[in-house]
Amino acid sequence: MSISKNKMVTLSYTLRANDKDGDVIEQTTADKPLQFVYGIGQMIPGFEANLEGKSQGEAYEMLLKPEDAYGEVNEDAIVELDKSIFMADGIFDEERFVPGAHIPMQTADGQRLNGIIESVGDEKLKMNFNHPLAGMNLHFTGEVIEVRDATDEELAPATGGCDCDSKDPDCNC
Repeated sequence: MSISKNKMVTLSYTLRANDKDGDVIEQTTADKPLQFVYGIGQMIPGFEANLEGKSQGEAYEMLLKPEDAYGEVNEDAIVELDKSIFMADGIFDEERFVPGAHIPMQTADGQRLNGIIESVGDEKLKMNFNHPLAGMNLHFTGEVIEVRDATDEELAPATGGCDCDSKDPDCNC
Protein backbone atom coordinates (compact mmCIF):
# COMPACT_ATOMS: atom_id res chain seq x y z
CA MET A 1 0.00 0.00 0.00
CA SER A 2 1.34 3.44 -0.86
CA ILE A 3 0.84 6.82 0.75
CA SER A 4 -2.26 8.60 -0.55
CA LYS A 5 -5.22 10.58 0.80
CA ASN A 6 -6.81 9.26 4.01
CA LYS A 7 -4.03 6.74 4.72
CA MET A 8 -2.58 6.52 8.21
CA VAL A 9 1.16 6.99 7.81
CA THR A 10 3.75 5.98 10.39
CA LEU A 11 7.33 7.08 9.81
CA SER A 12 10.62 7.94 11.39
CA TYR A 13 12.62 11.01 10.44
CA THR A 14 15.55 13.21 11.23
CA LEU A 15 15.03 16.92 10.57
CA ARG A 16 18.12 19.04 10.05
CA ALA A 17 18.50 22.76 9.50
CA ASN A 18 19.46 23.85 6.00
CA ASP A 19 21.11 20.69 4.59
CA LYS A 20 22.01 17.06 5.30
CA ASP A 21 24.95 18.16 7.46
CA GLY A 22 23.02 20.79 9.45
CA ASP A 23 22.16 20.70 13.14
CA VAL A 24 19.50 18.16 14.14
CA ILE A 25 16.29 20.02 14.98
CA GLU A 26 14.05 17.05 15.68
CA GLN A 27 14.17 13.29 15.40
CA THR A 28 11.70 10.43 15.67
CA THR A 29 12.50 6.73 15.77
CA ALA A 30 10.74 3.46 14.97
CA ASP A 31 10.05 3.16 18.73
CA LYS A 32 8.54 6.65 18.89
CA PRO A 33 7.42 7.41 15.33
CA LEU A 34 5.38 10.18 13.78
CA GLN A 35 1.82 9.14 12.88
CA PHE A 36 -0.60 11.21 10.83
CA VAL A 37 -3.46 10.90 8.38
CA TYR A 38 -2.17 11.86 4.95
CA GLY A 39 -4.01 14.51 2.96
CA ILE A 40 -6.15 16.18 5.63
CA GLY A 41 -3.87 19.11 6.43
CA GLN A 42 -2.10 17.80 9.52
CA MET A 43 1.38 18.26 8.03
CA ILE A 44 3.07 21.01 6.02
CA PRO A 45 2.14 20.62 2.33
CA GLY A 46 5.71 20.30 1.05
CA PHE A 47 6.38 17.44 3.45
CA GLU A 48 3.25 15.57 2.38
CA ALA A 49 3.88 16.18 -1.34
CA ASN A 50 7.31 14.55 -1.07
CA LEU A 51 5.88 11.46 0.66
CA GLU A 52 3.04 10.77 -1.77
CA GLY A 53 3.30 7.34 -3.38
CA LYS A 54 5.97 6.01 -1.00
CA SER A 55 5.44 2.57 0.53
CA GLN A 56 6.18 0.75 3.76
CA GLY A 57 9.91 0.19 4.23
CA GLU A 58 10.88 2.90 1.75
CA ALA A 59 13.54 5.41 2.75
CA TYR A 60 13.13 9.06 1.82
CA GLU A 61 15.11 12.28 1.74
CA MET A 62 13.80 15.75 0.98
CA LEU A 63 14.90 19.37 1.19
CA LEU A 64 12.08 21.84 1.69
CA LYS A 65 12.67 25.49 0.87
CA PRO A 66 10.96 28.00 3.22
CA GLU A 67 8.10 28.59 0.77
CA ASP A 68 7.27 24.84 0.93
CA ALA A 69 7.52 24.72 4.71
CA TYR A 70 6.91 27.55 7.21
CA GLY A 71 7.50 30.48 4.86
CA GLU A 72 10.00 33.29 4.90
CA VAL A 73 10.52 35.39 8.00
CA ASN A 74 7.81 38.08 8.10
CA GLU A 75 9.34 41.24 9.55
CA ASP A 76 5.83 42.49 10.44
CA ALA A 77 5.57 39.56 12.87
CA ILE A 78 8.48 40.92 14.92
CA VAL A 79 7.09 43.58 17.24
CA GLU A 80 7.95 45.62 20.29
CA LEU A 81 5.50 45.39 23.19
CA ASP A 82 5.34 47.36 26.41
CA LYS A 83 6.77 45.45 29.36
CA SER A 84 3.69 46.50 31.34
CA ILE A 85 1.68 43.88 29.38
CA PHE A 86 3.70 41.18 31.11
CA MET A 87 3.45 42.49 34.66
CA ALA A 88 1.50 40.71 37.36
CA ASP A 89 0.61 42.77 40.42
CA GLY A 90 2.97 45.47 39.14
CA ILE A 91 5.95 43.09 39.00
CA PHE A 92 7.87 42.04 35.88
CA ASP A 93 9.21 38.46 36.20
CA GLU A 94 12.79 38.89 34.97
CA GLU A 95 13.50 35.15 35.26
CA ARG A 96 10.61 34.14 32.99
CA PHE A 97 10.74 36.89 30.38
CA VAL A 98 14.22 36.44 28.94
CA PRO A 99 15.54 36.28 25.34
CA GLY A 100 14.69 32.91 23.82
CA ALA A 101 11.67 32.28 26.04
CA HIS A 102 8.53 31.01 24.28
CA ILE A 103 5.49 32.93 25.50
CA PRO A 104 1.89 31.96 24.68
CA MET A 105 -0.15 35.03 23.82
CA GLN A 106 -3.62 35.94 22.58
CA THR A 107 -4.77 38.65 20.17
CA ALA A 108 -7.59 41.04 21.01
CA ASP A 109 -10.00 38.82 19.03
CA GLY A 110 -8.97 35.65 20.91
CA GLN A 111 -6.55 34.10 18.42
CA ARG A 112 -3.81 32.16 20.19
CA LEU A 113 -0.22 32.53 19.06
CA ASN A 114 3.24 31.89 20.43
CA GLY A 115 5.99 34.46 20.55
CA ILE A 116 9.69 34.15 21.18
CA ILE A 117 11.34 36.95 23.12
CA GLU A 118 14.23 38.36 21.11
CA SER A 119 15.30 41.10 23.52
CA VAL A 120 14.24 42.81 26.74
CA GLY A 121 14.77 46.54 27.20
CA ASP A 122 13.95 48.97 29.97
CA GLU A 123 10.41 49.63 28.73
CA LYS A 124 9.82 47.18 25.85
CA LEU A 125 10.10 43.53 24.85
CA LYS A 126 10.91 42.58 21.25
CA MET A 127 8.90 39.49 20.30
CA ASN A 128 8.99 37.33 17.21
CA PHE A 129 5.69 35.70 16.25
CA ASN A 130 7.06 33.87 13.20
CA HIS A 131 7.17 30.08 13.35
CA PRO A 132 10.57 29.08 14.82
CA LEU A 133 11.45 27.33 11.53
CA ALA A 134 10.40 30.23 9.26
CA GLY A 135 13.06 31.20 6.75
CA MET A 136 14.87 27.88 7.05
CA ASN A 137 15.52 25.12 4.55
CA LEU A 138 14.39 21.86 6.16
CA HIS A 139 16.23 18.64 5.33
CA PHE A 140 14.36 15.43 6.19
CA THR A 141 15.65 11.87 6.00
CA GLY A 142 13.71 8.87 7.23
CA GLU A 143 11.80 5.71 6.54
CA VAL A 144 8.15 4.87 6.02
CA ILE A 145 7.31 2.34 8.73
CA GLU A 146 3.67 1.63 7.89
CA VAL A 147 0.88 2.74 5.55
CA ARG A 148 -2.70 1.62 6.15
CA ASP A 149 -6.26 2.82 5.73
CA ALA A 150 -7.20 5.35 8.41
CA THR A 151 -10.07 4.42 10.71
CA ASP A 152 -13.23 6.54 11.03
CA GLU A 153 -11.96 7.76 14.41
CA GLU A 154 -8.64 8.82 12.90
CA LEU A 155 -10.44 10.67 10.10
CA ALA A 156 -12.80 12.46 12.55
CA PRO A 157 -10.61 15.60 12.89
CA ALA A 158 -10.88 16.14 9.11
CA THR A 159 -14.66 15.90 9.13
CA GLY A 160 -15.27 17.83 12.33
CA GLY A 161 -16.12 14.58 14.09
CA CYS A 162 -19.41 14.06 12.25
CA ASP A 163 -20.67 10.93 10.54
CA CYS A 164 -20.64 11.70 6.83
CA ASP A 165 -23.09 8.87 6.12
CA SER A 166 -25.77 10.46 8.30
CA LYS A 167 -26.73 13.14 5.72
CA ASP A 168 -26.49 15.66 8.56
CA PRO A 169 -26.75 19.14 6.91
CA ASP A 170 -24.42 20.54 9.60
CA CYS A 171 -21.72 18.00 8.78
CA ASN A 172 -18.76 19.54 6.97
CA CYS A 173 -17.87 16.50 4.87
